Amino acid sequence: MNRKVELFSVEGMTIEYSMIGKGEPVLIFHGGHSNCLEEFGYKTLIENDFLIITPSRAGYGRTSKEIGENLTIACQYYRKLIDDLGFEQVHVIAISAGGPTGIRFASLFPEKVKSLTLESAVTKEWLTPKDMEYKAAHIIFRPRVEAFTWKMLSTFSTLFPKAMFKMMASQFSSLSKQELHKRVDIGDVTEFKNMNSRQRSGNGFLVDINQSKEITEQDFKAILSPTLIMHSKNDGFISLDHPQYALTKIVDSHLHLVDSWGHLIWIGKLAQETDEKLISFLRSNSI
Repeated sequence: MNRKVELFSVEGMTIEYSMIGKGEPVLIFHGGHSNCLEEFGYKTLIENDFLIITPSRAGYGRTSKEIGENLTIACQYYRKLIDDLGFEQVHVIAISAGGPTGIRFASLFPEKVKSLTLESAVTKEWLTPKDMEYKAAHIIFRPRVEAFTWKMLSTFSTLFPKAMFKMMASQFSSLSKQELHKRVDIGDVTEFKNMNSRQRSGNGFLVDINQSKEITEQDFKAILSPTLIMHSKNDGFISLDHPQYALTKIVDSHLHLVDSWGHLIWIGKLAQETDEKLISFLRSNSI
């Protein structure tokens, strides 16, 4: 992908961001362990004439972790970026752990958000201290060791892609191993390997865990834009409670459940269905 990566500095803070494509602007809040170099779902947006703006969220990439003091402060800085780029309105897509950021942004700045899409998104408090994933994250994804963690995962994924996929896929899917095997092809394994090669946590993932606790009912009440919620029926990473919760709280919302193999709805045999649903939604809410 031929994307442009820039740094935006304001009030002593820095936001790293990328831009790619041309057309109506889409502001993407990437998922956990990612940054402005995210790739999932980008190809279909570019091919359908959308301009993608992706800030590395607080603590990820070269974006200052301090702007992630809370969701409101972070979103105010993302608003400054969008204003500096000269966009009066944007479509917002919030992915996975980026869900709380997208929800708060849409609630704070309804006049800026033409549409909101939540993809496999966290919509309420997620990992808590009692969860094993929470405890593990504070060990293997803390800033001092996360680079080593991802280096190891990338190396093993490159050397043993199928074995690593089998080992890690159960974290992303609620399907049995037998059902998972039926739905996965070699392209999924390759995409999974590539994902592990570009992932980094920085300070961002621990910020994400804290920020998921900040979402309130008032956030949902303040969202005025039409909202598309897309989630896999078989997501083993973020439970179906999350899309169902958003559906009951956002007035103008629609839930599209995908029978894909798991959390990564942008790859696999039903990815085209997800792509078509998204493009149709964006075009029906053209800026």
